[in-house]
Amino acid sequence: MTLDVTEHDTAGAAAGGPGADGDPREVGAALDLVRGTMLDLLSGSPHPPSALRVHAGGVTIEAEWPSAATAGAAPVAAVAAPAVPAGDAAPPAQAAPAAADVPAGVRVASPAVGVLYLSPAPGEPPFVQEGDTVAEGRQVAIVEVMKLMIPVRTETAGRVVRVLKEDAAPVEFDEPLFVIDPAG
Repeated sequence: MTLDVTEHDTAGAAAGGPGADGDPREVGAALDLVRGTMLDLLSGSPHPPSALRVHAGGVTIEAEWPSAATAGAAPVAAVAAPAVPAGDAAPPAQAAPAAADVPAGVRVASPAVGVLYLSPAPGEPPFVQEGDTVAEGRQVAIVEVMKLMIPVRTETAGRVVRVLKEDAAPVEFDEPLFVIDPAG
């Protein structure tokens, strides 16, 4: 995913919009507004877009996801504008399971780049465990993207054969998270 965040000094600054005087709090508030709008658009979409651009005040956020054909290409670096206080740091990255370690079946993939949560809230039991039978459309996890919780749902009914990621693990877009046996 490519994420480009820039502050424009043209229309926003001329109109006295966010960031007009360079106050980091105003820029941060504008970035929060744009981020919220962008996440609302992403969470309401049944399939992730290939690109998204949101402009509010003097701030524009652009995101582009690689197509399946270019997913193996070298990653594109993110470019960020004014520094704003970051939230909690993401947990350390985990290696994806090797293809030989993943059993056959229908894979449930991550709908976005973020942090995977296997339960609805800390301390609560997971949505599903290995061996559980699930119906089509059942929520099996949550991916948190910048404080927005995106449900992970199955596209097929069956038995959960394998949970491929641990709770609170970072995940990439379209990364396999679960394996479902439709015959199970």
